[in-house]
Amino acid sequence: MYLIREYKENGLSIPKGASIEILAPAKLNLLLNIIGVREDGYHELFSIFAPVSLYDILKLDTIESGVKIYWHGRKLKDKQDNLVYRAALYFFKKTGINKGVRITVDKKIPISSGLGGGSSDAAATLKALNRLWENPLSKKELEKLALSLGADVPFFLLQRPAIARGIGEILEPIDNFPDIWYVIVSPRLMVSTEWAYKNTKLDLTKIKNKDIMFDSRNDVFKNPDMLSNDLEAVTFKRYPFLGSIKTSLLKLGAFSALMTGSGPSVFGLFRSSEEAFKASKIFELRKDSDVFVVEGLH
Repeated sequence: MYLIREYKENGLSIPKGASIEILAPAKLNLLLNIIGVREDGYHELFSIFAPVSLYDILKLDTIESGVKIYWHGRKLKDKQDNLVYRAALYFFKKTGINKGVRITVDKKIPISSGLGGGSSDAAATLKALNRLWENPLSKKELEKLALSLGADVPFFLLQRPAIARGIGEILEPIDNFPDIWYVIVSPRLMVSTEWAYKNTKLDLTKIKNKDIMFDSRNDVFKNPDMLSNDLEAVTFKRYPFLGSIKTSLLKLGAFSALMTGSGPSVFGLFRSSEEAFKASKIFELRKDSDVFVVEGLH
């Protein structure tokens, strides 16, 4: 569900006045275990990434030169110091294409929310540019370029539920993933990912899930207690109301609930859209948070 629409003037195969619109979905961490720290300071992870139907929409138009970024909706402080801008620059440098692009971002995913919006936008930019110029980069080259932008950017090229290892870049797609609906409560609060990792006590980390193999792919329903996030404890300690959101989601019928990434977004998992929408009504009265009811993508 990446591509929405594609346009080309006069049917030309070379982009001249070409345009493309692309969806960039959010993601949730259904599991986030820290299993160690590498020599370079990065944390080794065992995680489950799941894309969901909350999207930014990017429109890319070819121009003669330069990279121009326009934003609608949620604003970034410096539009030239973001992953969309960097992704476009990296693409043109890597391919040697002496052209440019105008990118309009309709930003729906909350910024710095743990939902991966920036990384998803970067992946969408790379994928769309490669499509516009008729695939000058191979799949492996595109993945390598994505990784240079961030550890979880390659996941958004895959855009399927996946087990993630390493720093998040080693991906194993999960087949036959169950249909899940989610209620996401995203407080208007910024939590530093660097702070969360730095302050998490690794000696207390439970790493029992690191070797789990998902054979039935229904384990999410059968064993919801296995879903966990090692960053929750430190973030909830600093912001106790986030723990209250998790407790409320469980009381409202979620079969599991947890924080995604380093937060602050907290989500509940539901077996049907009816259950999810019913539970979301309670949170829609909150003025300090955005609330989304979304479907898992697979």
